[in-house]
Amino acid sequence: MGSMESQPAPQSIYAPRELRGGLRIRRARTPDVLAIKELVDPLAEQRILVAKDTVNYFEGLQEFQVVVDPQPDGTERVVGCAALHVLWEDLAEARTVATHPDYRGRGVGRALLEQLLFDAREIGVTRVFCLTFETQFFGSLGFEEISGTPVSPEVYVELLHSQDEGTAEFLDLARVKPNTLGNSRMLKHL
Repeated sequence: MGSMESQPAPQSIYAPRELRGGLRIRRARTPDVLAIKELVDPLAEQRILVAKDTVNYFEGLQEFQVVVDPQPDGTERVVGCAALHVLWEDLAEARTVATHPDYRGRGVGRALLEQLLFDAREIGVTRVFCLTFETQFFGSLGFEEISGTPVSPEVYVELLHSQDEGTAEFLDLARVKPNTLGNSRMLKHL
């Protein structure tokens, strides 16, 4: 047997990146789940975002990015979140985009979406989809309004097997109609 060569130490994908105003963006961690849920719940009550059980946030944690505001006591306050959910080989959904009301207008949502689009490119996704009421915001990031479901009939049939509520909403299935309330379908080609 040959000797093992020294390999460089792996680098954490969880290392935060500095944003303007002292904020940081990083991948979500398990201690962030309750804060993410607290950000999303008021928007779910308003039927802007899909309501989720806490277990769903834990199950999808690896999809989330968060923006945090470091506090004087060394803790971090989660002030924004967004998730990239892969639907198919070339398609992912930007979902669960939320910013704390006190932090809106400070670039939190933009930083999160730019990170999701970067991540999408890194993993080989060529299109990112969203369902949103915030068409101007997503439009400023290059998303365009579309009609219908932007997949082939064969992929549509495969996606019907998904148990994910967001995928059902993407497919415009009747069982999730109460969640959509007329939001727009938007797509960005990467």
